[in-house]
Amino acid sequence: MGEPRGRPSESRLRVLLVDDDPLVRAGLRMMFDGTSDIEVVAEGSDGAEVGQLVDQYTPDVVLIDIRMPLVDGLAATEELRRRRHAPEVIILTTFHADDHVLRALRAGAAGFVLKDTPPPQIVSTVRKVAAGEPVLSPTVTQQLIAHVAESGYGTRRNRARDLLGRLNDREREVALAVGEGKTNAEIAAALYLSVPTVKTHISRILTKLDLNNRVQIALLVHDAGLLDEPR
Repeated sequence: MGEPRGRPSESRLRVLLVDDDPLVRAGLRMMFDGTSDIEVVAEGSDGAEVGQLVDQYTPDVVLIDIRMPLVDGLAATEELRRRRHAPEVIILTTFHADDHVLRALRAGAAGFVLKDTPPPQIVSTVRKVAAGEPVLSPTVTQQLIAHVAESGYGTRRNRARDLLGRLNDREREVALAVGEGKTNAEIAAALYLSVPTVKTHISRILTKLDLNNRVQIALLVHDAGLLDEPR
């Protein structure tokens, strides 16, 4: 469902909804229809449809259910984020402390929202993700990681520390600040940098570590256990 790109709506955020429950999709569409800057360009009912829908409608953000009968949101996220020009992905879920959610975030999802989240907060999350702003608080990140901390924690910590070892001192400071949930403006103030310089450092971190968004930087910092160390 939807119309391919080509009509005069380039200034609006383009959203693809993917959920196997038509009532959930209808509710989300009504919510976004009430905004002036967000447009639902298409809907899907399973992760198997996502690749084709993204090719056809070129959304800025994909809002996708984590659990669907054929191809779930995790597999769809992994496939999407491997693309060269991937849209941002937000996971829709019922339980925030979920291994599937954490795996989707590690795969490159920019955040997640619970299905009972108030509409204004969902709209705000879409806007923030589209703008490249952080959407996970440190508390939520810690809860997610703690939920599966028993499984391979030592291996994850060693890998995370090896990756972060590729950064220079300033990049490491910026990465730690991202892990603390700071915005670009807050990082700039804390490190006496300009916001454009912070953005440049974050871009270099993503390139050096082969990551595709700041959520993955935050997860790496948490995996490394660096926020628990005195500085």
